[in-house]
Amino acid sequence: MSITSIAVIVVLGIVLLSVFMYLVPVNLWFQCVLNGVRISLIQLVLMRWRKIPPTIIVNAMINSKKAGLELKSNELEAHYQAGGHVQRVINALISADKANISLDFKAATAIDLAGRDVFEAVQMSVNPRVIDTPSVAAVARNGIQLIVKARVTVRANISQLVGGAGEETILARVGEGIVTSIGSAESHAYVLENPDSISKLVLSKGLDTGTAFEILSIDIADIDVGKNIGAELQMDQANADKNIAQAKAEERRSMAIAAEQEMKARAQEMRAKVIEAEAEVPLAMAEAFRNGNLGIMDYYKMQNIQADTSMRESISKGEK
Repeated sequence: MSITSIAVIVVLGIVLLSVFMYLVPVNLWFQCVLNGVRISLIQLVLMRWRKIPPTIIVNAMINSKKAGLELKSNELEAHYQAGGHVQRVINALISADKANISLDFKAATAIDLAGRDVFEAVQMSVNPRVIDTPSVAAVARNGIQLIVKARVTVRANISQLVGGAGEETILARVGEGIVTSIGSAESHAYVLENPDSISKLVLSKGLDTGTAFEILSIDIADIDVGKNIGAELQMDQANADKNIAQAKAEERRSMAIAAEQEMKARAQEMRAKVIEAEAEVPLAMAEAFRNGNLGIMDYYKMQNIQADTSMRESISKGEK
């Protein structure tokens, strides 16, 4: 047998051994045996065929066995095929067991498949989280605005993680409670003197109902005095009333100007009629002369009367 044939046989042997070791994970089975985990070699081969990484299942089973948890490999395989994070669930179960938190495998997988980090939720149950609220502006009854920042200490409510509301709901409810508390205060000075009144009132409302968290405390971190909203509203109302009064006065002035112009137009019309009538007087006098109804003496008498009237008018104007 030539050297080339021997080399080919060696290469084929290595390839076949690699394929065998991949399809039949003997090393993983040996780890199971050493750690007391009951997974047969056939089960490991079937995991390969079902496209389930045996390493994930074996490591999860070993970790749970060492922690004193009794789990079944087929349950872990089903959770992996459903799209869950097997190792995250195992870590959460181990942490919950060590912290004496009631959490079974079914609830942990449900939380994981719901899209929440079950391991982080268990950690939050052990170590509560502090959430800082954004600045909340509210107005007391005396019209003074207060700007409040609060710190909400929460821990995860394991039983409400599936279907429970998140942090946004907690912040919204706390902000609403702060506004209600300040709005019911008689003055801003009372709130500044008793900031714990806000916390007590907000906590009494049960804001964590239906959420994935349990509120442990609400602490007021900062209170700032804002604007005098009441005074600004009064000023705005006064300006509005002034504008309305000015508009009404302008309306009355426009109506008076229109009435005056109308009267002037009527006076001009009447004057035009008088001038027209005066223009007809000489014609009437001429006609009276021709018809003999008016004599020369009558005409002079009328001239004297007009002159006398003009003199009296000039005298009266001079006296004024």
